Amino acid sequence: MRKTMDQTDRQRTMQMQYNEFHGLSPKALVKSKEQIIEQSAIAGVGRKLSKAYIEPEMSSLAADPVVKYMSNTEIEKQIQDRRKLMEKAAKELDFIEAARYRDEIEEYKKLLRKQ
Repeated sequence: MRKTMDQTDRQRTMQMQYNEFHGLSPKALVKSKEQIIEQSAIAGVGRKLSKAYIEPEMSSLAADPVVKYMSNTEIEKQIQDRRKLMEKAAKELDFIEAARYRDEIEEYKKLLRKQ
């Protein structure tokens, strides 16, 4: 442990001498989240561009012709299925997908209230 700490101190001292000799002053990088995600996606690290958040097109369940003819029990079954999928997505840390299922659940609940 002592050997590692001494080596770190030695390297830090050398770096400070180098910076002083060349007139350099270290400063923190300032990048937005978007720049970091883009760089890591290009390098193949972290998120891929396909997983990046893109505002979804508003697709409504009301536009689905099958939903119009569902009974209350069928709608409740869809709600249960979507809830399971939402919880699975959340466990896998895919919060965007989980949010999409959450929104579908809300639309199904609205349909139940209308009937």
